[in-house]
Amino acid sequence: MSDVKDDTINDEPMPLLDHLIELRRRLLWSVVTFGLCFLLCYHYAQDLYLFLAKPLGDIMRQKGEQPHLIYTALYEAFFTYIKVAFFGATFMSFPMIAIQAWIFIAPGLYRSEKRAFAPFLVATPLLFLLGAALAYYFVFPFAWSFFLSFQTGNGGDGLQIELQAKVSEYLALVMRLILAFGISFELPVVLTLLARVGIVTSRQLRKFRRYAVVGAFVAAAILTPPDIITQTGLAIPLIVLYEISIISARMVEPKHLAENTPD
Repeated sequence: MSDVKDDTINDEPMPLLDHLIELRRRLLWSVVTFGLCFLLCYHYAQDLYLFLAKPLGDIMRQKGEQPHLIYTALYEAFFTYIKVAFFGATFMSFPMIAIQAWIFIAPGLYRSEKRAFAPFLVATPLLFLLGAALAYYFVFPFAWSFFLSFQTGNGGDGLQIELQAKVSEYLALVMRLILAFGISFELPVVLTLLARVGIVTSRQLRKFRRYAVVGAFVAAAILTPPDIITQTGLAIPLIVLYEISIISARMVEPKHLAENTPD
């Protein structure tokens, strides 16, 4: 009984206008943080781009080539750096944006709900970074090496096929893969949260395991380029994360739902 009494909402009644003012304050903090991070990232945009291009440059050096990227429009490099700054600012400002969202939402939650949601707030950025790191440090080197293997030297007729990568196209591909891996790694967070609120159970997740395996390869085919390296590099972690989600769902799901869910 004491636990029920202690599980209260620490929220004071507020008029709608006050809620809107509080929302504006949280949005202002988020926008200002993002703006400052954007300016900082734009100042170091070239360094950030070189960091993103490093896996390609390393593979080129291993093949005895001079690393280089090109741009064919006068404004292409400028807008590429803008995109790099926006991409970096999103990463840097996310913790502050998440904190502001939590400050706005938390007063309306019970203490038990706060304790339940807190781990998800921590796990979300960590899993995203883990997915991005997997793409950058593992998938990129293998994928870029595979793509560069289609270059040819001078043949008997002097014909040569070589890569002339554009800065904007390379950045678009890198951002697409990093976002794909990062978002896909949020699968345990989503499924565990759904289990926590009773929408799904671990028994249901085990039942649909075979469909999840097929879905992992379908999602990888949609989110990555049409090559077996990047697709397999995303599909296999997704399958592993699904299995982890089953375990975590069993740990947090309401016991009465787990026992009453039919096989």
